[in-house]
Amino acid sequence: MGFKVAVVGATGNVGREMLNILEERGFPVDEVVALASRRSLGTEVSFGDKTLKAKVLDTYDFSDTDICLMSAGGNISKEWSPRIGKQGCVVIDNSSAFRYDQDVPLIVPEVNPDAIAGFSKKNIIANPNCSTAQLVVALKPLHDAATIKRVVVATYQSVSGAGKEGMDELFTQTRAVFVADPVEAKKFTKRIAFNVIPHIDVFMEDGYTKEEWKVMAETKKMLDPKIKLTATAVRVPVFIGHSEAVNIEFEKPITADEARDILREAPGCLVIDKREDGGYATPLDSAGEDATYISRIREDSTVDNGLSMWIVSDNLRKGAALNTVQIAELLVERGLISPKKKAA
Repeated sequence: MGFKVAVVGATGNVGREMLNILEERGFPVDEVVALASRRSLGTEVSFGDKTLKAKVLDTYDFSDTDICLMSAGGNISKEWSPRIGKQGCVVIDNSSAFRYDQDVPLIVPEVNPDAIAGFSKKNIIANPNCSTAQLVVALKPLHDAATIKRVVVATYQSVSGAGKEGMDELFTQTRAVFVADPVEAKKFTKRIAFNVIPHIDVFMEDGYTKEEWKVMAETKKMLDPKIKLTATAVRVPVFIGHSEAVNIEFEKPITADEARDILREAPGCLVIDKREDGGYATPLDSAGEDATYISRIREDSTVDNGLSMWIVSDNLRKGAALNTVQIAELLVERGLISPKKKAA
């Protein structure tokens, strides 16, 4: 018997990607339900060769549903995830609503799979921020080998991280530039076409943005609370794929060659690192792919035991939808969840 899976936010970028990945990876489903807000009632989405019509979240009964993939934003998740969990359905939440709750595991399956056992406290599992997910996939095997002390990361995040509105704004502004129309900034604080914006999410009292704080807090929760990390998050005019320039300081010596060999064997990582023109990954290369690409691995002579590298991943997949489905797969593989019996 397969599972009954509901996807909340099924008409959005990430929700549609979740449906694609469930089908691509052959997740054992008997039934998939697309859920959305009232304004999206009846909107059609694809699941393999089937077409699903979106139903309304407000009136849906989760009591016979096994897994809910939640991708509808933090406010909706805060209201609905605890209710859904109490109906015996495991919620895998893509928002930031429960990432810092000590009773909710924050999971990247390649990094901290054992932490998933704690899901039963609230029947909720959190998916990390898109920029954190790809970072910790690359950091984990290196931390195991040489113990990371400090990380400095600058992110170059695509507009799809801001949803369909962000993608539309880049497209509209780019067209406006070419035809000499006025360029309007609505979704972003400044023009994004042919520009970069060092500002994602709200500013905090210490001068960091919430996006930068998320990377710091989530890395500590999943990998090691002793790691010191500072981040600068930048929005760039790329449609899909987040990139990161990462500098790492280790407790133990590690060479670039050793790091390259470790990462080549690490789950979820793909090393493309030739010291020649084009011998590295770009966000365009990562779009539509599952792997976290790692390039430009080199030693940093300004600190003891330092390395620098470039990390790229499809933020809609590993940063969101793929990781969510991998968490569901982990629940099944470890026997932590069984399909509910169908009513007679």
